[in-house]
Amino acid sequence: MKAAFKPGLALLAAAVLSACSLTPTYERPPAPVAPAFPDAAAGSGTPAAERAWADFLADARLRALVEIALQNNRDLRIAVLNVEQTRAQYGVQRADRLPSVGVGVSGSRAPGTTGGIASTYSAGLSVSAFELDLFGRVRSLSEAALARYLASDEGRRSAQMTLIAAVANAELALRADDELLQVTQRTLASREEGLKLTRVRFDAGAAAEPELRNAESLIAAARVSVIALQRQRSQDQNALVLLLGQPLPATLPAAPSLDALGFAELPAGLPSDVLLQRPDVRQAEQTLIAANANIGAARAAFFPRITLTGSAGFASNHLSSLFDNTAWTFAPQLLQPLFDAGRNQSNLEATKAAREIAVAQYEKAIQVAFREVADALAGRATLNDQLVAQQAQAAAETRRLALADLLFKGGAASQLDLLDAERSSLAARQAVVQLQLAKAQNAVLLYRVLGGGAGPATVATAQPK
Repeated sequence: MKAAFKPGLALLAAAVLSACSLTPTYERPPAPVAPAFPDAAAGSGTPAAERAWADFLADARLRALVEIALQNNRDLRIAVLNVEQTRAQYGVQRADRLPSVGVGVSGSRAPGTTGGIASTYSAGLSVSAFELDLFGRVRSLSEAALARYLASDEGRRSAQMTLIAAVANAELALRADDELLQVTQRTLASREEGLKLTRVRFDAGAAAEPELRNAESLIAAARVSVIALQRQRSQDQNALVLLLGQPLPATLPAAPSLDALGFAELPAGLPSDVLLQRPDVRQAEQTLIAANANIGAARAAFFPRITLTGSAGFASNHLSSLFDNTAWTFAPQLLQPLFDAGRNQSNLEATKAAREIAVAQYEKAIQVAFREVADALAGRATLNDQLVAQQAQAAAETRRLALADLLFKGGAASQLDLLDAERSSLAARQAVVQLQLAKAQNAVLLYRVLGGGAGPATVATAQPK
């Protein structure tokens, strides 16, 4: 019985010794950005990373579209499946830290050395080529696999965050198309009425032919704009359908105008807090942690590798008495690298270079995130004032057009004056719609770049010790 415990004692000792690790201590690189965001004074309330997307998107139609996209979008589905694949790969790598135990039954009959037939039968448990992780090679590989799993989950969260913003922006663009179409179609109707009046005046000899042809040209130009906007709307709707992963349902809630939309105010916070909540930054950091762990595995390759093969069970020369005799084997093997033509050293240098690349990628992710937040804050600080000014201009141009129409009908103004006022009024009203779209999309952008809409992580992102 004492002999039967020897393999188990050896495995226990291996588990105690496997605490050694050659992986460098991980230290998060300092963020290479300013300590505060520009234009960050405005905004209060719940931070974006803590505000659910359904609370931020107060519009019922937007919420319904996002729900459909989260269920059917193929890019998000691929991201989720990538997480599952990486999780399984981590499970495979983690299994190497424990011995694989199998059960087997075997029998053989062969001519004996002294004549006759020699029979051998065995049954029992066996452990094959289990590596004693004395220098942390297997543990480092397991930690790298865990970090890759966490990075894939952050990638899934980033894909979800991007999808929510993309669906909202596509729907907002579609509403802007509808409003621009309405504005242009009203202008077209107005020009058609003007053409009728000009034709009557031409037939009566009160208008010259150039005036008539100019009115016809303006109608054609308005029709061109309407057709172009219809094409743009169809393309924007196609983009939304692709994001949804299915055709637009007929039962969607009605879409309010852009002017009626409102979004919650979001605090900017400090870069040191905000940027580390973004999934893309966290993904870059997990990739860096994986590269750091690979260095430990490369360092451990310089040291001896000890593997154990053993079995415990029963053996006999006669099948009828197989379970009468116990038997065990214990075969450790030690392999110390002596000459590998520089393979291990080159592999170590490659892992160190990979870590430096991961550091640069992490720092770049921080800088890109900082720039995106700064741009969105700049938009929030200026777009509202610009929209107010543009609305004032549109109101003035609308009044100017009404006055020009009265003067033209009274014979106190030329048709050129009327057409100039009409063009200016149309351009001003179109600019109002475009700025309303820009303001709404900037609010969605700010929510995304501040870490909103990512959803919870699949697992806790604990750092390897």
